[in-house]
Amino acid sequence: MVEVEEVSNKMQAQMRLHPAAAEEEDDADLPLPALFDKASHLHSLASSSSLDQEGIRKGVDLLRRCDEMVSKLGLFSSNETKDDVSTANLKYLLVPYYLGEMTEKVAQEDRIPVLKSSQDHLKLISEDELELSRQKQPDTMANRRAQKVARFKRQKAAETKLLEIKERKERRRRSLRAAALSAPIEAGEEDAFEDDGEEEREAWLATISLALCKAFDLLDMLKKEEEMLLAVKERKTKVANDEHRRSWLT
Repeated sequence: MVEVEEVSNKMQAQMRLHPAAAEEEDDADLPLPALFDKASHLHSLASSSSLDQEGIRKGVDLLRRCDEMVSKLGLFSSNETKDDVSTANLKYLLVPYYLGEMTEKVAQEDRIPVLKSSQDHLKLISEDELELSRQKQPDTMANRRAQKVARFKRQKAAETKLLEIKERKERRRRSLRAAALSAPIEAGEEDAFEDDGEEEREAWLATISLALCKAFDLLDMLKKEEEMLLAVKERKTKVANDEHRRSWLT
Protein backbone atom coordinates (compact mmCIF):
# COMPACT_ATOMS: atom_id res chain seq x y z
CA MET A 1 0.00 0.00 0.00
CA VAL A 2 2.88 2.32 0.90
CA GLU A 3 4.61 1.55 -2.43
CA VAL A 4 1.45 2.36 -4.39
CA GLU A 5 1.11 5.65 -2.52
CA GLU A 6 4.77 6.51 -3.20
CA VAL A 7 4.36 5.79 -6.92
CA SER A 8 1.20 7.92 -7.00
CA ASN A 9 2.99 10.79 -5.27
CA LYS A 10 5.89 10.57 -7.74
CA MET A 11 3.50 10.63 -10.70
CA GLN A 12 1.69 13.68 -9.31
CA ALA A 13 5.03 15.43 -8.76
CA GLN A 14 6.06 14.71 -12.35
CA MET A 15 2.75 16.05 -13.63
CA ARG A 16 3.32 19.27 -11.67
CA LEU A 17 6.83 19.57 -13.11
CA HIS A 18 5.73 18.74 -16.66
CA PRO A 19 2.05 19.78 -16.98
CA ALA A 20 2.22 20.10 -20.78
CA ALA A 21 3.52 16.54 -21.19
CA ALA A 22 0.84 15.21 -18.84
CA GLU A 23 -1.83 17.10 -20.75
CA GLU A 24 -0.58 15.70 -24.07
CA GLU A 25 -0.92 12.17 -22.67
CA ASP A 26 -4.49 12.98 -21.61
CA ASP A 27 -5.27 14.27 -25.12
CA ALA A 28 -3.76 11.25 -26.88
CA ASP A 29 -6.83 9.03 -26.58
CA LEU A 30 -9.52 11.67 -26.95
CA PRO A 31 -12.30 10.83 -29.45
CA LEU A 32 -12.90 13.29 -32.27
CA PRO A 33 -15.84 15.17 -30.63
CA ALA A 34 -13.87 15.82 -27.42
CA LEU A 35 -10.72 16.69 -29.38
CA PHE A 36 -12.64 19.18 -31.52
CA ASP A 37 -14.30 20.76 -28.46
CA LYS A 38 -10.90 21.28 -26.83
CA ALA A 39 -9.34 22.64 -30.03
CA SER A 40 -12.26 24.98 -30.77
CA HIS A 41 -12.07 26.33 -27.21
CA LEU A 42 -8.41 27.23 -27.76
CA HIS A 43 -9.33 28.75 -31.13
CA SER A 44 -11.94 30.91 -29.41
CA LEU A 45 -9.37 32.09 -26.85
CA ALA A 46 -6.85 32.83 -29.61
CA SER A 47 -9.47 34.84 -31.53
CA SER A 48 -9.93 37.08 -28.50
CA SER A 49 -6.14 37.40 -27.97
CA SER A 50 -6.42 35.52 -24.66
CA LEU A 51 -3.89 32.82 -25.54
CA ASP A 52 -0.09 32.80 -25.39
CA GLN A 53 2.18 31.17 -27.97
CA GLU A 54 2.28 27.87 -26.10
CA GLY A 55 -1.52 27.73 -26.17
CA ILE A 56 -1.62 28.68 -29.86
CA ARG A 57 0.84 25.93 -30.78
CA LYS A 58 -1.16 23.49 -28.66
CA GLY A 59 -4.33 24.50 -30.52
CA VAL A 60 -2.61 24.04 -33.90
CA ASP A 61 -1.47 20.56 -32.84
CA LEU A 62 -4.98 19.56 -31.69
CA LEU A 63 -6.55 20.87 -34.90
CA ARG A 64 -4.02 18.96 -37.01
CA ARG A 65 -5.00 15.81 -35.16
CA CYS A 66 -8.67 16.64 -35.74
CA ASP A 67 -7.91 17.03 -39.45
CA GLU A 68 -6.14 13.67 -39.54
CA MET A 69 -9.01 11.93 -37.73
CA VAL A 70 -11.61 13.46 -40.05
CA SER A 71 -9.64 12.14 -43.04
CA LYS A 72 -9.14 8.68 -41.53
CA LEU A 73 -12.83 8.38 -40.64
CA GLY A 74 -13.83 9.47 -44.15
CA LEU A 75 -16.53 11.81 -42.85
CA PHE A 76 -16.77 13.83 -46.05
CA SER A 77 -16.89 12.93 -49.71
CA SER A 78 -15.76 15.16 -52.58
CA ASN A 79 -19.17 14.86 -54.26
CA GLU A 80 -21.09 15.86 -51.11
CA THR A 81 -22.54 19.28 -50.32
CA LYS A 82 -23.23 20.71 -46.87
CA ASP A 83 -26.84 19.52 -47.25
CA ASP A 84 -25.62 15.91 -47.43
CA VAL A 85 -23.58 16.14 -44.22
CA SER A 86 -25.18 15.04 -40.96
CA THR A 87 -25.77 17.69 -38.31
CA ALA A 88 -23.34 15.96 -35.93
CA ASN A 89 -20.52 16.19 -38.50
CA LEU A 90 -21.11 19.71 -39.83
CA LYS A 91 -18.80 21.30 -37.26
CA TYR A 92 -15.81 19.36 -38.59
CA LEU A 93 -16.04 21.33 -41.85
CA LEU A 94 -14.64 24.21 -39.77
CA VAL A 95 -11.37 22.41 -38.94
CA PRO A 96 -9.39 23.82 -41.95
CA TYR A 97 -10.59 27.35 -41.16
CA TYR A 98 -9.73 27.09 -37.46
CA LEU A 99 -6.36 25.58 -38.38
CA GLY A 100 -5.62 28.33 -40.88
CA GLU A 101 -6.55 31.07 -38.42
CA MET A 102 -4.50 29.63 -35.56
CA THR A 103 -1.49 28.86 -37.77
CA GLU A 104 -1.39 32.52 -38.83
CA LYS A 105 -0.95 33.49 -35.17
CA VAL A 106 2.17 31.34 -34.67
CA ALA A 107 5.16 33.60 -34.01
CA GLN A 108 8.51 32.68 -35.53
CA GLU A 109 11.44 34.56 -37.05
CA ASP A 110 10.70 33.58 -40.65
CA ARG A 111 7.03 34.43 -41.13
CA ILE A 112 6.75 33.44 -44.80
CA PRO A 113 6.37 29.65 -44.11
CA VAL A 114 3.67 30.49 -41.53
CA LEU A 115 1.76 32.55 -44.10
CA LYS A 116 2.04 29.80 -46.73
CA SER A 117 0.84 27.11 -44.31
CA SER A 118 -2.06 29.24 -43.12
CA GLN A 119 -3.17 29.95 -46.69
CA ASP A 120 -2.99 26.24 -47.58
CA HIS A 121 -5.43 25.41 -44.76
CA LEU A 122 -7.78 28.30 -45.53
CA LYS A 123 -7.96 27.32 -49.20
CA LEU A 124 -9.37 23.93 -48.19
CA ILE A 125 -12.52 25.48 -46.72
CA SER A 126 -12.91 28.05 -49.50
CA GLU A 127 -11.75 26.16 -52.61
CA ASP A 128 -15.28 25.12 -53.65
CA GLU A 129 -16.48 28.70 -53.33
CA LEU A 130 -13.45 29.95 -55.27
CA GLU A 131 -14.10 27.50 -58.09
CA LEU A 132 -17.78 28.45 -58.17
CA SER A 133 -16.99 32.17 -58.36
CA ARG A 134 -14.52 31.56 -61.20
CA GLN A 135 -17.15 29.64 -63.16
CA LYS A 136 -19.77 32.32 -62.70
CA GLN A 137 -17.79 35.44 -63.60
CA PRO A 138 -14.48 36.45 -65.19
CA ASP A 139 -11.77 37.68 -62.83
CA THR A 140 -12.05 41.45 -63.23
CA MET A 141 -11.69 44.29 -60.73
CA ALA A 142 -15.43 45.04 -60.91
CA ASN A 143 -16.38 41.40 -60.36
CA ARG A 144 -13.97 41.04 -57.43
CA ARG A 145 -15.52 44.12 -55.85
CA ALA A 146 -19.02 42.72 -56.40
CA GLN A 147 -18.00 39.39 -54.85
CA LYS A 148 -16.55 41.20 -51.85
CA VAL A 149 -19.81 43.12 -51.35
CA ALA A 150 -21.78 39.86 -51.66
CA ARG A 151 -19.52 38.19 -49.07
CA PHE A 152 -20.00 41.14 -46.72
CA LYS A 153 -23.78 40.73 -47.00
CA ARG A 154 -23.47 36.98 -46.40
CA GLN A 155 -21.29 37.63 -43.37
CA LYS A 156 -23.81 40.05 -41.88
CA ALA A 157 -26.66 37.62 -42.60
CA ALA A 158 -24.77 34.79 -40.86
CA GLU A 159 -23.96 36.99 -37.85
CA THR A 160 -27.62 38.05 -37.62
CA LYS A 161 -28.76 34.42 -37.81
CA LEU A 162 -26.36 33.34 -35.05
CA LEU A 163 -27.53 36.22 -32.86
CA GLU A 164 -31.17 35.24 -33.44
CA ILE A 165 -30.44 31.64 -32.44
CA LYS A 166 -28.55 32.78 -29.34
CA GLU A 167 -31.45 35.03 -28.27
CA ARG A 168 -33.95 32.25 -29.00
CA LYS A 169 -32.02 29.85 -26.76
CA GLU A 170 -31.80 32.46 -24.01
CA ARG A 171 -35.57 33.04 -24.14
CA ARG A 172 -36.10 29.29 -23.94
CA ARG A 173 -33.81 29.03 -20.91
CA ARG A 174 -35.69 31.86 -19.18
CA SER A 175 -39.01 30.14 -19.93
CA LEU A 176 -37.67 26.89 -18.55
CA ARG A 177 -36.50 28.58 -15.34
CA ALA A 178 -39.82 30.38 -14.94
CA ALA A 179 -41.76 27.16 -15.50
CA ALA A 180 -39.55 25.33 -12.99
CA LEU A 181 -40.23 27.99 -10.35
CA SER A 182 -44.00 28.02 -10.89
CA ALA A 183 -44.47 24.25 -11.07
CA PRO A 184 -42.22 21.17 -11.00
CA ILE A 185 -41.38 19.87 -14.46
CA GLU A 186 -42.24 16.24 -15.01
CA ALA A 187 -39.69 13.88 -16.53
CA GLY A 188 -39.66 14.33 -20.28
CA GLU A 189 -41.40 17.71 -20.23
CA GLU A 190 -38.08 19.55 -20.42
CA ASP A 191 -37.74 18.27 -23.99
CA ALA A 192 -40.51 20.64 -25.02
CA PHE A 193 -38.19 23.52 -24.24
CA GLU A 194 -35.32 22.12 -26.30
CA ASP A 195 -34.85 22.50 -30.04
CA ASP A 196 -35.50 19.51 -32.28
CA GLY A 197 -32.02 19.45 -33.84
CA GLU A 198 -32.97 21.78 -36.67
CA GLU A 199 -31.80 24.77 -34.67
CA GLU A 200 -28.40 23.16 -34.09
CA ARG A 201 -28.04 22.50 -37.81
CA GLU A 202 -29.10 26.06 -38.57
CA ALA A 203 -26.43 27.37 -36.18
CA TRP A 204 -23.63 25.26 -37.66
CA LEU A 205 -24.56 26.21 -41.24
CA ALA A 206 -24.52 29.89 -40.27
CA THR A 207 -21.15 29.43 -38.54
CA ILE A 208 -19.73 27.74 -41.66
CA SER A 209 -21.07 30.54 -43.87
CA LEU A 210 -19.45 33.11 -41.58
CA ALA A 211 -16.15 31.17 -41.61
CA LEU A 212 -16.17 31.10 -45.43
CA CYS A 213 -16.54 34.87 -45.62
CA LYS A 214 -13.76 35.42 -43.09
CA ALA A 215 -11.52 32.87 -44.83
CA PHE A 216 -11.69 34.85 -48.09
CA ASP A 217 -10.78 38.10 -46.34
CA LEU A 218 -7.96 36.47 -44.37
CA LEU A 219 -6.60 34.78 -47.50
CA ASP A 220 -6.47 38.14 -49.26
CA MET A 221 -4.68 39.76 -46.32
CA LEU A 222 -2.14 36.93 -45.95
CA LYS A 223 -1.40 36.90 -49.67
CA LYS A 224 -0.62 40.63 -49.62
CA GLU A 225 1.57 40.22 -46.53
CA GLU A 226 3.45 37.34 -48.16
CA GLU A 227 4.03 39.37 -51.34
CA MET A 228 5.36 42.28 -49.27
CA LEU A 229 7.72 40.07 -47.23
CA LEU A 230 8.97 38.31 -50.36
CA ALA A 231 9.69 41.69 -51.98
CA VAL A 232 11.60 42.82 -48.87
CA LYS A 233 13.53 39.54 -48.82
CA GLU A 234 14.38 39.91 -52.51
CA ARG A 235 15.64 43.47 -51.99
CA LYS A 236 17.80 42.39 -49.04
CA THR A 237 19.25 39.53 -51.08
CA LYS A 238 20.02 41.89 -53.96
CA VAL A 239 21.73 44.39 -51.63
CA ALA A 240 23.77 41.60 -50.03
CA ASN A 241 24.83 40.27 -53.44
CA ASP A 242 25.79 43.76 -54.63
CA GLU A 243 27.89 44.32 -51.51
CA HIS A 244 29.53 40.94 -51.97
CA ARG A 245 30.45 41.76 -55.59
CA ARG A 246 31.84 45.16 -54.59
CA SER A 247 33.99 43.55 -51.90
CA TRP A 248 35.53 41.30 -54.54
CA LEU A 249 36.27 44.25 -56.83
CA THR A 250 38.01 46.33 -54.15
